Amino acid sequence: MPRVTVACSPAPRKVFEQEVEVADGATVHDAVAASGLAQALPGLDWQAMAPGIWGRAVEWTRCVSDLDRIELCRPLTVDPKVARRERFRQQGARGTGLFANRRKGGKAGY
Repeated sequence: MPRVTVACSPAPRKVFEQEVEVADGATVHDAVAASGLAQALPGLDWQAMAPGIWGRAVEWTRCVSDLDRIELCRPLTVDPKVARRERFRQQGARGTGLFANRRKGGKAGY
């Protein structure tokens, strides 16, 4: 019988992690259901989250293997590209922030 770990972060700095033993041929969905996630976090719609095993996206119907780590990822609230542009815009001119200390002979912006 495979032993798997189910991990989920429903909110920043909040983590649910449970090790569970499932039957042979169990799917990702079966393992998450057996972990008690629905009882521990009743307001969480875990079926709408994206499942993954060891950081790689998988389908809910994939069979689990021994020592798999199932991770449930919540959707992004901000597009990473937009967040980077905003951080860069807040730095101001290129002569400030990350670009203030250039090495002698270095290119601008590096």
